[in-house]
Amino acid sequence: MIPAAEVRARQHGDTPVGEIVGEVDASNAGVVGGELRELVTNRSTRLIVDLTGTRYLDSAGINLLFGLSEELRLRQLELRLVVPDGSPVARMLRITGLRPVYASVAAAAA
Repeated sequence: MIPAAEVRARQHGDTPVGEIVGEVDASNAGVVGGELRELVTNRSTRLIVDLTGTRYLDSAGINLLFGLSEELRLRQLELRLVVPDGSPVARMLRITGLRPVYASVAAAAA
């Protein structure tokens, strides 16, 4: 069975938020990345990726986030991640050093 992930798009004020629900791995990282990139407009200053509902994130998912962060940086935009403390995803991000990480969408948008 191929793990599924859904990107739920919403706005927090002027900031696009992509909430990833499910599992991100090599089978779907490209699609998830494409959906996240589509959220960014010419008016965006940052993109928030909410990983609260993400149950699993393998190396392809980590690479997706690093690549997205670099792409946004080159456009003078910022990637902000929302990850609950103690989750398996939080542990993976801590190991990789991918930052900045926030506890809530509101904190990431501030």
